[in-house]
Amino acid sequence: MKTSFLFVLATAACLTGCGEKSSSNSNPTNSTSGNPLTAPVDYLGAVGKAQQHAVKTIDIASITQAIQLFQADRGRLPKDLNELVTERFLGKIPEAPYGSRIDYDPATGQVKVVKKQ
Repeated sequence: MKTSFLFVLATAACLTGCGEKSSSNSNPTNSTSGNPLTAPVDYLGAVGKAQQHAVKTIDIASITQAIQLFQADRGRLPKDLNELVTERFLGKIPEAPYGSRIDYDPATGQVKVVKKQ
């Protein structure tokens, strides 16, 4: 186990030193450093962001489906998201990810997650 770890570490060190240095960043939106020593931290950060995005997408999809069911059953859009809960089209309103809120437009029936201001 110790030998394979050292082999992987030595290989990563060799590969890191073999690449060409570029004066301009080819991908300015990439926030990872590309350093093998920070790779676990970069990976965990990416996993956290992906999980937050997936939860947000699923929550919006479930609220949108409840709105559509409400409209098909009642013939109108709900006044607010609480009406979906009281009429039992939705068990509870999902919590928005940290630093954001769920925004519902009763005129159009659209739901979005927006950053808090």
